[in-house]
Parts: sequence; C-alpha cells; structure tokens
Amino acid sequence: MADRKTRQRGLGRGLSALMSDVTEGGNSAEHAEPSQRRPDMMAPIERISPNPEQPRRSFEQEQLEDLAKSIREKGVIQPLIVRPRPGHEDEFEIVAGERRWRAAQIAQQHEVPVIVRDFDDTEVLEVAIIENIQRADLNPIEEAAGFSQLMNRFGHTQEKLADVLGKSRSHIANSVRLLHLPEEVQDFLRQGKLSAGHARALVTADDPASLARRVIKKGLSVRETEKMAKDGVGNVFTETGKSDAGAGKPSKDADTKALEGDLSANLGMKVAVDHKPEKESGQIRISYATLDELDTLCRLLSGQRE
Repeated sequence: MADRKTRQRGLGRGLSALMSDVTEGGNSAEHAEPSQRRPDMMAPIERISPNPEQPRRSFEQEQLEDLAKSIREKGVIQPLIVRPRPGHEDEFEIVAGERRWRAAQIAQQHEVPVIVRDFDDTEVLEVAIIENIQRADLNPIEEAAGFSQLMNRFGHTQEKLADVLGKSRSHIANSVRLLHLPEEVQDFLRQGKLSAGHARALVTADDPASLARRVIKKGLSVRETEKMAKDGVGNVFTETGKSDAGAGKPSKDADTKALEGDLSANLGMKVAVDHKPEKESGQIRISYATLDELDTLCRLLSGQRE
C-alpha cells in the first residue's frame, strides 16, 4: 500500500508531484492552448461534487459567466482533477477545478474531462491550497494565508515553497508577515484600498490600523508610507512610539533592524530585538497571532519536527 501511494505521488516527490498535478491539470489558464496531457475520461457533470473542504468559498458570478461563454464555444479545455467520492460508487469529488465545473453547469454541459487521482483527505486539501495560490486574481491576504497553511499545516519550508511555486523566498516571507497586521488593515488589502507594498511598510508599526487609515485618506505612496512608519507615531523601533530626533535616545541601528527582519521572515512571526547599548545583553520578543503559530514556535524551540 505504501509503495502504491509513493508511485501515485511521483516517486516520493511530495509537494513537487502535487504541484505537477495542479499545473498539468490546469487551474487559471482557461483560455490557454489545450494541455498536452489527455484526460483520463469524460465524466457526467451530475456525478461530480465539489470538495466540502475547499478553501475558496466565493466565486465571482461575472467571471463564471465569462468562462461559461468560452466553454460554450470551445468546451472545457483543461481537465478537472478529481478523486473517487468517498462512500459513493461511480461518483467523483473535485480536487482542483471547481470554477470550471461551475461554469460548465452554466454553459449547460453534460460532461467534463477529468483526471482521476486516488488522493487522501490531506492531499486533497493540499492540492486545493496550491491551486488557489496559482490564481491570478488572488489578493495579498489570500496568498499569505495559502503560504501559511502550507507551512503550518503541512510542514513545508519557505525554501521548498519558493522552489516549487516559482516564488522568491523573500516574497513568501514578506507575504506571510502580512497576517500579523490587524484585521482592519487586512480588510483594506482584501478590498484593494492598500497594496502589499503599503502593508509591508506598516507591519513594524505599533498602530498600523491608524497609519493605514491616514495612508488611504491622503493617498500616500509606498515610499511615503515607509517614511511615516519609520519616523512618525507607531514606530516600533523607538521606546515612545515617536521619532527619536532630538530626544536623546538612539534608534536601533541598521544591523539590528536587518536582524529583526531576517528573524521575522524565517519564523513567519513578528520579532523585536532589544539590545542594550554598549552592553552584550538584551532580549528578543516573538509575537504570535494564532494558537497554531504558538504551537509551531514551541516545536521549534523544543527541537521537535513534524
């Protein structure tokens, strides 16, 4: 049984094998040229059910209508990835491609091309998250949540994700840090009122929500936001939260700030280094946003591995 599962997952390639299934099966390239990979079969659309654990809960009706129009003209170009539906003979559950399945129903298609995989529940969720990360219309918070799930829930490292997903390690690290922002600021990102660049500048502020509102109201650029977060109210690199200019208190040097950034990126959590000037002592503060992050931190500190 173990050998059978290994063969199905690409001779032990793990995440790379799952990623291959998503890209070869198609995810967002609905209008691209047909894949060289042939579907395993054509399945009646009424025998296919969505994945109840699908991380994506909302589908824009206008986009579905556009895709349905394309399907009426060309059919479903990219096959869905499905697995046998547990407990239901001759039925299938969607692993990747629910958007295509919904659009095919609007287009009144009777059957769709599918690639059948014998994935377990964990692999189904993993593939669904990978597929979502590949979406072109993903907002920064959705992308960050996908990265975080793959790391915290499945134990993948930033380096592995960067290699398999074709992203830089710094992109993934900076993306995950956005999840430490207050919910109000995350909503601004979801709504497109703030860019990821603006949000990254606010991560290190004491009161990012108030600064975010000022950024939106004044229409500040990313550079202006960075300066405001560094010099104005909410700067975590000072003890008072105000600029140190003329206050007689030195701000943290560039090396300390760089160290904080590196530690934050590696842990995926906010890290503050308080080093006492002219001494060799100090303290490090690590802030976690969820109990899952606390569990991850405890495992790291105790030397455990999942």
